[in-house]
Amino acid sequence: MDGIIEIIGAVVTLIGTFFLFLGSLGLVRMPDVYNRIQTGTKATTLGAMLSLLGIGIIHLDWYGKIIVLIIFILVSNPISSHVLAGAAYYMGIPLTKRSVVDKMSKKTVLTVKKQKISEEENN
Repeated sequence: MDGIIEIIGAVVTLIGTFFLFLGSLGLVRMPDVYNRIQTGTKATTLGAMLSLLGIGIIHLDWYGKIIVLIIFILVSNPISSHVLAGAAYYMGIPLTKRSVVDKMSKKTVLTVKKQKISEEENN
């Protein structure tokens, strides 16, 4: 019975490493920083979760700690990628020419406030 559990854990870990590989491949193939962030975040989140879950299946005494790590990854990866993409957009890193929609361009409140502050400092 232990051999079957180890095989299942190894297969789940292997699937996780496959998703991690796809995430790294996406970093090379995507045209701009925003697509790279999105590809890397989705694939690495799933890959890391599956890899850890496979290790948890193999080592049942670590399962509780691994579930805590999976929850942390599930929460922190999307938030950090959202912040990085927002910072990249704010710094002016351009979208690829193939991008169809730019929903952030309609959010001009931040730039208007920045201009007002700089005008007040000059006076």
